Amino acid sequence: MNQDLSIVSLVLQASLVVQLVMAGLVLMSLASWTVIFGKVFGLRGVRSRNEEFEREFWSGRSLTELNQAAGSKPDTAPMERIFASGMREFLKLREKRLDAGAQLDGARRAMRASFQRELDVIESNLSFLASVGSVSPYVGLFGTVWGIMHAFVGLSNLQQVTLATVAPGIAEALVATAIGLFAAIPAVVAYNRFARDIDRIAIQLETFIEEFSNILQRNAGAPAAAPAPTGAVMHKA
Repeated sequence: MNQDLSIVSLVLQASLVVQLVMAGLVLMSLASWTVIFGKVFGLRGVRSRNEEFEREFWSGRSLTELNQAAGSKPDTAPMERIFASGMREFLKLREKRLDAGAQLDGARRAMRASFQRELDVIESNLSFLASVGSVSPYVGLFGTVWGIMHAFVGLSNLQQVTLATVAPGIAEALVATAIGLFAAIPAVVAYNRFARDIDRIAIQLETFIEEFSNILQRNAGAPAAAPAPTGAVMHKA
């Protein structure tokens, strides 16, 4: 009963397979925390840049000025890139003197394609957190089952089995499950939080596409030589 049952000693005394499982789970946990911190700062930056561009968009500046300024900053907001793609397609179709419906449809398709690209970038590594959250407990359970099997195989050679002889082997195996849960729980919590935040960003971008489409609809069909719409028509109703 005087055996050292600290976590470190249990890990060091575990079988090779269990140690490999533990090492894999620790690496998964470290990778998931790296993704979590990256997503926290990344989504915060996306929200702040979107809000900054949205304020500029509704501040009264002309579409021409906004289009010229789009892409000039090092960290362009996803909303600004969507605006630039829609505006670029709209001006291209207007120069070809297509009808108003074709101009608007082309701009909307360009913005939708840009929206999907931006959403794919924002959602990057989110599936990794989902995988860690769903797989880690089972990997830890595999390590636990293997460790218990290894412990009982070792006990089969003993004449007398007591709690003192059984406890270390089972404790070593259970550490794998604990590490699996330690890796899974933060990943699941972070995934749910990030999924909710990304849904809000997606709704914000879709709302902007509809509002900008309404502005383009009011200006569709204008001659190519006509000045770009001014900020006077850009204020929200």
